[in-house]
Amino acid sequence: MTAKRIPASVRGATLLLAFLSVACGESATGPVDPPEPPPPEPVATLLAPCQGGTARGFPCEGVDLVGWLLPRELRPGRMATSLNDIWGWTDPQTGVEYALVGHFDGLSIVDLSNPVEPRPVAFMPSAFSETLWRDMKVYADHVYVVSEITGHGIQVLDLTRLRELTEFTELSADARYRNVSAVHNLAINEETGFAYAVGSNSGGETCGGGLHMIDLSDPKNPTFAGCHAEAGTGWHGTGYTHDVQCVVYRGPDAEHAGREICVGSNETAVVVSDVTDKANPTTLSTASYADHDYIHQGWLSEDHRYFYQNDEGDERNNRVSRTRMLVWDMVDLDDPVLVTEHLGPTGAIDHNIYVHEDVIYHSNYTFGVRILDISNPANPVERGFFDTVPDHDDQTFGGSWSTYPWFESGLFVATSRDEGLFVLRLQQ
Repeated sequence: MTAKRIPASVRGATLLLAFLSVACGESATGPVDPPEPPPPEPVATLLAPCQGGTARGFPCEGVDLVGWLLPRELRPGRMATSLNDIWGWTDPQTGVEYALVGHFDGLSIVDLSNPVEPRPVAFMPSAFSETLWRDMKVYADHVYVVSEITGHGIQVLDLTRLRELTEFTELSADARYRNVSAVHNLAINEETGFAYAVGSNSGGETCGGGLHMIDLSDPKNPTFAGCHAEAGTGWHGTGYTHDVQCVVYRGPDAEHAGREICVGSNETAVVVSDVTDKANPTTLSTASYADHDYIHQGWLSEDHRYFYQNDEGDERNNRVSRTRMLVWDMVDLDDPVLVTEHLGPTGAIDHNIYVHEDVIYHSNYTFGVRILDISNPANPVERGFFDTVPDHDDQTFGGSWSTYPWFESGLFVATSRDEGLFVLRLQQ
């Protein structure tokens, strides 16, 4: 059978009608979707992968280098100073992740929306002069900054002000809490809205260096809520707390379920306290070990069953041959039990520990950041590392101070004293 020939004029009219139909969003079978926009241009996801044991000259295993800023790059127009602690904030409105980086003389704020090229956006100077220690935590989109310098108090900065910035800006604090003076560290329980200044001295209500409890329900107007210090702990027996974590307890000890529990590292002992009633806080237990040197800091597993603790002095003072992390079983908060001591691959002095999911992020000064797998929580296993000081001396306090591992992007950030801000990612 021979196909019927359609005249050219008819074919042309048919094509024109088809074109007009598509242009108007219709087809022979109904409306059609507009064409998809072209995909964005690909962007780099890493500054340097960890391959063959290095990333841009930094020894590593299982940890990629995403981005890196030297101390001098963190605050344009100012002299470089060494770094200390670090924390993070994610803007709930824009989703932008920020690193909050402590310096000897203030706080840098770094936009991580393009993590390969971290962008400093603001700097808040110290309330007073330079000091080695600075610590910061976040509650209700405000950062609270302490420093171990007389008269500093607690600076309060509203982080939503970052949305207004179009260029690098020096910011002043929105408020300052003055019931404390020099403070070593600060913990915040974001679930209850209370802060805990620890290691206070040189004026104000020091609480013996223990827990100075602060109500943050009005974020720019913190108010004093009470003290708690366990006499007999700390080098001077005043209850001095070097660092602390406070949580609404959801662990296996049913007796204390739903209570606000703090686990303090008090130089000579681990101290577990119930601070639910700020007017009547109580100590549940204290625990120590024979060869302690300086019980410095620690963090609970996410199920609140185990507490992972570092001792900042035991390596330097030859109490152990390699970096030691202690694992406490907290199944009974009234009687913590030391279940194991994990020794690391070098003799570096260890510093802050944080836990996210089944991973420990452990700053080890001159060895950088160690990563430990705790899927078997009582038996940590080395998973990887990123050495921020390639020519390290194992027994000094340079190098990695701390990490922040809770960004939704899966990135984590670390400070290294003279080497800068590192944006890192675990290899899967």
